Amino acid sequence: MILTVTLNTALDITYRVRSLRPHTSHRVSDVIERPGGKGVNVARVLAALGHEVTVTGFAGGATGRVLRERLADTRGVTDALVPIAGPTRRTIAVVDELSGDTTQLNEPGPQVSPAEWAVLLGSYADLLAAGPSAVALCGSLPPGVPVGAYAGLIRAARTLGVPVLLDTSGEPLRRGVAARPDLIKPNADELAELTGSHDPLRANQDARRRGAQAVVASLGAEGLLAVTPEGRWRAAPPTHVHGNPTGAGDSAVAGLLSGLVEKLPWPERLTHAVALSAATVRAPTAGDFDRAAYEKLLARVSVTAA
Repeated sequence: MILTVTLNTALDITYRVRSLRPHTSHRVSDVIERPGGKGVNVARVLAALGHEVTVTGFAGGATGRVLRERLADTRGVTDALVPIAGPTRRTIAVVDELSGDTTQLNEPGPQVSPAEWAVLLGSYADLLAAGPSAVALCGSLPPGVPVGAYAGLIRAARTLGVPVLLDTSGEPLRRGVAARPDLIKPNADELAELTGSHDPLRANQDARRRGAQAVVASLGAEGLLAVTPEGRWRAAPPTHVHGNPTGAGDSAVAGLLSGLVEKLPWPERLTHAVALSAATVRAPTAGDFDRAAYEKLLARVSVTAA
């Protein structure tokens, strides 16, 4: 079982319009609701790949109830979310069908009380005791959760010998890296903010010196750059992929986690991560992945020494 932690879950709502134009009314051609938040997205992709996944984090209010109802329909995913009083946020993605561009609107997360945070910590300890093969800590922190929350969760997992992937940004990333996670997966901007360097290779190496055992940086259309104890690699899709990038980074995390628990060599892990990310961009629904495209891309991803 793989455990994903999403402290700031969301109900993802996707609207499709013919052409998005400012200052006008729009007729929505399609509406899709889905349980979301980075770790939930990761869990959904992992389940589609055949892994058993448990999801924890917070869910509250009417939006949280809808999220959990949708999550119950996802085969292979177990709901271990902690209920809270505050309402779960929504994220709105507006897809412009003419251009293919997506506009994202993210609501703020709910206020989490000290008592609710204590319940989450107890639940997390119980889930770790069940012996997951890996833990993914993903996304932003809702108000009320300590800024060093991920650092504490990393230390708890490492004490039990459970490998940890961290995917967040800002101060939570900075503090989390110091707790020595097995892997971090920042994008180029997050990595530059952490290290002060805009050279991806130099920044990756600096992030390892700060505590991360391995760093896989997402470079957008250029793919992934990995600096690990076993070596350094660049992995890229065969061509620039056009479509909706929403959730592509989460699919890359799922590919890296899948490779970790299956003990694949790093080049194979990166191949799966890039293929999943590109297949997510190509999918018609934000955050899903096109399985046929994924399987074709596996043979075409380029992995070279960095």
